[in-house]
Amino acid sequence: MGGRQRADSKARVAGTQAGRLARVSATSPATAHARHPARTLLGAVLALAVDFALLAIGVGGVGPLLHHPRALALFATWLVATPVLAFLHPVRAHDPVAGRPDPPVMLALFAIPLVTPMLAALAERAHLAPLPGGAALRWGGVVIAALGLALRIAAMTRLGSMFSPIGAIQRGHRLETTGLYGLLRHPGYLGAWLADLAIVLAFGDAVPLVLPALLAIAIAARVRVEERLLDAAFGEAYRAYRARVGGFIPRPSPRARP
Repeated sequence: MGGRQRADSKARVAGTQAGRLARVSATSPATAHARHPARTLLGAVLALAVDFALLAIGVGGVGPLLHHPRALALFATWLVATPVLAFLHPVRAHDPVAGRPDPPVMLALFAIPLVTPMLAALAERAHLAPLPGGAALRWGGVVIAALGLALRIAAMTRLGSMFSPIGAIQRGHRLETTGLYGLLRHPGYLGAWLADLAIVLAFGDAVPLVLPALLAIAIAARVRVEERLLDAAFGEAYRAYRARVGGFIPRPSPRARP
């Protein structure tokens, strides 16, 4: 009897622990931290308001902005991209188990894209160093900026909860090697950089080209951290992936031997 009672007691404890684990799993960061849609929408609206204000400062006011077709076209892409990022942004499911905070790099990755439109517009207005290429270059910049944002959104959506604003390995992290990540190891960073460069081209002045150059340096620093973490977490599997797939430029597939 005593042995049976102890066995029953252990079974009850195990059942209680299993139930607790099930509840913890059901309220893991992947679901528990989802924000209310109204708060998400408010955040997107506030972000767009800041973008609009900075862009207006760059072109010389709200009136000039409303008569600047390329600036309006850029803002139209943000009107689409910002809510999409707000509702799909996986950082609310962020649950890192290994990582390395890098505040200066994080600041650069946030601040440079934020101020690039304003500074590029100011440079255009001041006629500091106009780029050749005329309207074709400038409207081409608008198109590339939209494509860059689309690439970044697609990459972040593909990563889902594995996306992190810092260099980090998430709980349950898997090595993503399919879709966009079968073509490039860092499509999200490429999209962000292309969008930043294209905004400078859209306003057509050479002086702000220093901003995408600085952003490239910040991205390179972040990539070094992330690749060390992925190498430590996945070992040979990541090294084989890195040898097969280019970081920012697709590599040609090796030809099969006859």
